[in-house]
Amino acid sequence: MRIYEAKDYKDMSRKAANIISAQVIMKPDCTLGLATGSTPIGTYEQLVDWYNKGDIDFSEIHTANLDEYRGIERTNEQSYYYFMNHHLFSKVNIDKNNTNIPDGMNPDAIAEGKRYEEVIRSLGGVDLQLLGMGHNGHIGFNEPGTEFAKETHCVDLAESTIEANKRFFASIDEVPRQAYTMGIRTIMQAKKILILVSGEEKADIVAKAFFGPITPEVPASILQMHNDVILVADAAALSKVSK
Repeated sequence: MRIYEAKDYKDMSRKAANIISAQVIMKPDCTLGLATGSTPIGTYEQLVDWYNKGDIDFSEIHTANLDEYRGIERTNEQSYYYFMNHHLFSKVNIDKNNTNIPDGMNPDAIAEGKRYEEVIRSLGGVDLQLLGMGHNGHIGFNEPGTEFAKETHCVDLAESTIEANKRFFASIDEVPRQAYTMGIRTIMQAKKILILVSGEEKADIVAKAFFGPITPEVPASILQMHNDVILVADAAALSKVSK
């Protein structure tokens, strides 16, 4: 695992965007695994800025997003389809037909998991997977448990995740209780993984996930087993890591 320390959130976002743009330049038709939430917004903003300056071309890119809330229409402002369109897809020259996100409205969880896994396989796998990490160490919506989930599946969200996400909704009652997410094995099959962490409130989980034992109780800890992981974190998030 390579660790790059950033001065702050803005610096973290720029460093992450550099890594993603390098991937696109090296392989213009690559498949990017993308993430949502507040952490990658600055990275997407930087990529859009470089696109507007003519520094990056998304025309041949394919994407596969990590997850989507279950039971939310794509037109809902809190859906991850809406998020990606708002922050990236509508602002660059990507072919919308080449973007992929789990179908949160599919009532058949098993069928949707199989469908999405086939989508990823048909793309030849993910070349670079972007991740954030929750306060409990979840990646995607793979919550702490007794085993590492394998492929795309439906998950019941932990109360801590619901609490963290309520700021995006009018009330906590509106926060979805389930989501479709790539499984741990799906994530680990990506050729390269880029994980972003920002803020002092994540310092404890950074230390546990990347410098503690590998355990499904801290899902992100499995990334220690991947042969090509880049952690980009600001100084606050790395404040409890020995240097």
